[in-house]
Amino acid sequence: FGPRSGGLSAMCERLATMPLAFQPGARWNYGVSTDVVGRLIEVIAGETLDAYLTEHILTPLGMTDTAFSVDDARAPRFASLYETDGVGGMKRAETGEASAFRDGQVTTFSGGGGLLSTIHDYARFTEMLRRGGDLDGERLIGPRTLSFMARNHLPGDLASMGQAVFAETSFAGIGFGLGFSVMLSPETAQTPGSAGDFGWGGMASTTFLVDPVEDMVAIFFTQLVPSSTYPLRKELRALVHQAQID
Repeated sequence: FGPRSGGLSAMCERLATMPLAFQPGARWNYGVSTDVVGRLIEVIAGETLDAYLTEHILTPLGMTDTAFSVDDARAPRFASLYETDGVGGMKRAETGEASAFRDGQVTTFSGGGGLLSTIHDYARFTEMLRRGGDLDGERLIGPRTLSFMARNHLPGDLASMGQAVFAETSFAGIGFGLGFSVMLSPETAQTPGSAGDFGWGGMASTTFLVDPVEDMVAIFFTQLVPSSTYPLRKELRALVHQAQID
């Protein structure tokens, strides 16, 4: 489901020829289920995923800098991507000008990743989540539906379901809802947080979390791959929570 992998219909047809890693419900694995949901949206809505997201999410929220590709006007603002150099430093892996996400090159509108955005736009999206699905009078989702999505839908935590660690993040005490990781027990996870806070991380060491208990959103943007390079997510949680004073 990379940016140049082809349309979602063809991608899902190819995916259907692959064997399952295990029987559904037996384990949890970081896979492409949300990418496939993007194709379901296309089938149900009768339009491509990029058009649907623009009409029903991005435009209502005023996320004018969010899309699956970067046009020439926005290219100078598109940050370069960095990777480790193997000796404790970093090197540039891809420039914004030569990115695979430039206009005219993207053929896959993935439901699980690939949207490009800014801190301002993504802050509006996470603020909508914090407010229970509404922002500036634009309601995208009902509060009870969002609450249902942000609950653990597994019989235990991710670690007990076969995924003890992903990238630099331990999954003990962490559950999974409908698109979000969910904090079940900060004590078990050995990281500050609130039971019920939810979020996810990205490939380039990014992360966000929504904490309904503290009525708080935290987002962290960077451009470093792989996301296992530094324990940024646990450190961010610690810094955010230790800075709070009632």
